[in-house]
Amino acid sequence: MLFSLVALLLIATVVIVEVYTDAGFSPDGTNPRESRSGSVPATVRDGGPLIGMTGGRPESRRLPDRTVALTFDDGPDPTWTPKVLDVLAKHHVPATFFVIGSQVARNPGLARRIVAEGHEIGLHTFTHPDLARLPAWRRNLENSQAQQAVAYATGRETSLLRPPYSSTADALTDDDYATVRALGTEGYLTVLDDLDSQDWKRPGVNRIVANATPRGDDGVVVLFHDAGGDRAQTVAALDRLIPLLQQRGYRFATVTGQPNPAAGALEIWRGRALAWGVRGSDAILRLLWLLLIVAGGLIVVRTLILFTFAVGHARRRRDPAWSWGPAVEDPVTIVVPAFNERETIEPAVRSMTRSTHPGVSVLVIDDESTDDTSDVIPQSGNVRIVRVPSGGKARALNTGIALATDDLLVMVDADTVLAPDAVHQLVQPFADPSVGAVAGNVKVGNRRSLLGKWQHIEYVIGFNLDRRLYDTFGCIPTIPGALGAFRRKALEDAGGLSTGTLAEDTDLTLAIQQAGWRVVYQESAVAYTEAPATARQLWRQRYRWSYGTMQALWKHRQGHFGRTRITFIALFSVLLPLLAPLIDLMAVYGIFFLDRRITLLGWLAMLVVQIITAILAFRLDKESLRPLWTLPLQQVVYRQVMYAVLIASALAALTGRRLGWQKIQRTGDFSAAPSG
Repeated sequence: MLFSLVALLLIATVVIVEVYTDAGFSPDGTNPRESRSGSVPATVRDGGPLIGMTGGRPESRRLPDRTVALTFDDGPDPTWTPKVLDVLAKHHVPATFFVIGSQVARNPGLARRIVAEGHEIGLHTFTHPDLARLPAWRRNLENSQAQQAVAYATGRETSLLRPPYSSTADALTDDDYATVRALGTEGYLTVLDDLDSQDWKRPGVNRIVANATPRGDDGVVVLFHDAGGDRAQTVAALDRLIPLLQQRGYRFATVTGQPNPAAGALEIWRGRALAWGVRGSDAILRLLWLLLIVAGGLIVVRTLILFTFAVGHARRRRDPAWSWGPAVEDPVTIVVPAFNERETIEPAVRSMTRSTHPGVSVLVIDDESTDDTSDVIPQSGNVRIVRVPSGGKARALNTGIALATDDLLVMVDADTVLAPDAVHQLVQPFADPSVGAVAGNVKVGNRRSLLGKWQHIEYVIGFNLDRRLYDTFGCIPTIPGALGAFRRKALEDAGGLSTGTLAEDTDLTLAIQQAGWRVVYQESAVAYTEAPATARQLWRQRYRWSYGTMQALWKHRQGHFGRTRITFIALFSVLLPLLAPLIDLMAVYGIFFLDRRITLLGWLAMLVVQIITAILAFRLDKESLRPLWTLPLQQVVYRQVMYAVLIASALAALTGRRLGWQKIQRTGDFSAAPSG
């Protein structure tokens, strides 16, 4: 559980970092501003674009006459900033770049190039928020993080800052001016603009050039953008504007005319850690998107395979000409391991004694129960009870195998009620001498509660439908402990049940197939088991199942069967479920931070696939469709619990943690043939 929480916390941290550093924003000049400006002094409102504080009083100034400072906001951008720099280098013109700290962290090489080519760097905050609408602590964080990113990338610091969504001095509102004053007291020179090229509108090269051309002899700060969208018009306009102004006698300069001063070592190290965090989160998010694509592809492939082969499997079995061979009437011993099963074993054993198959005997192995399990077992001529020292389920089953005298053995859990013909149907595949074991069709008996309905849906779709697919490919991973039949020779060849894994049924199933025997699925052999009635019990059961299955798959990975069929099993039984949570995680991310409509449509498309698959599974299993009304809610709630279980068990397996036997509490609250 702890490992899964750590994994979820890591993913949540990555998402938070991405949301913080990659928040979408509109270009400067597009944010609606309030018009009230009563507190802005006339000296600032009518002054120049450079505003600072001296002795607690605001001061504003302009550039020298016939001086142009080209400024660029929102970069650095890996596509457009190099093109802008190339034009500036072509005409030997310096400029000032007001950079976004998160983009500097992602593109430190571009920031270094800006400084190396003699340009000046200023801050445009870390994530491009409206500073006038932020509390002081957040404003300070934005600016300090941007400063650290610049220090890391260039080894320099800067005292220049352009607030996002600012424009000219006469457009300052009261809130804007309060921000400018606060920045001034922190030592920043606020840089606004005289001319806005409005290149963010992409009005055409001619219009951009006209907007950026000075009207008189005053020095001007001109606003451009080197990021935030297609800046082809900006690049073309610069290439035309610069020689035009040079011919008219204008000189180009940076805002201060001075290089950026060196940054301190501590600031550089802080910036390095910040940049690593941003780039690391970027890399992890890209990996998550890649894994999401893989998961989506696996789901599509799995769905197509299920529809193709599961339907074909059902049609073949329902063909009147289908037969395993001559009817199997050989005697059968049902081995029932039991430990504290007082609540369920009486109806379970009674259903076994009513079997329509001739020559059925029931052998109950009581694993030293402490609740008088043996006292409630129906006493009849074909029921035998053997008490053994406590040793676990696998040892109890091995004891039953050794004590049984028949060549055909059926293993049934003590909480499972059999249909009258279940045993007879289950052993019919043994007419084929290559068949060593048979998996029965286990259904949830206690399906009246919402949790029971969800497990019922899971059994029909995830277990029985999948078994049809695995049966077709000859790689059934698990004969359920609730109902499975075995040929004694196959058990001997497999070495019996192992105590080395928690999923002894999966371990045994794979061992039998490794030994060269076929394992098949008999959907007509029906049994009803009691599923966990509480979330805690469900977690314990599935945690054990998932962990044990991974143990068994790893144990049997060698050999031809391991290299081929176990790879197929692992792909759809382990890898796909491990990746599936990304669909919901990225859906939540998309709803809040991407295109909400497209995200919802994508998630609903996956839900439709699940519903269609469920309808197919229920039809093939001849089940009522009524419980499927809970399927959408199951996808939202129950599926997340199963994800957490699988992740927790996978992390436990990877770290080598060992798990002990976990007993599930039973209530006996089910019937042999529950209604839908």
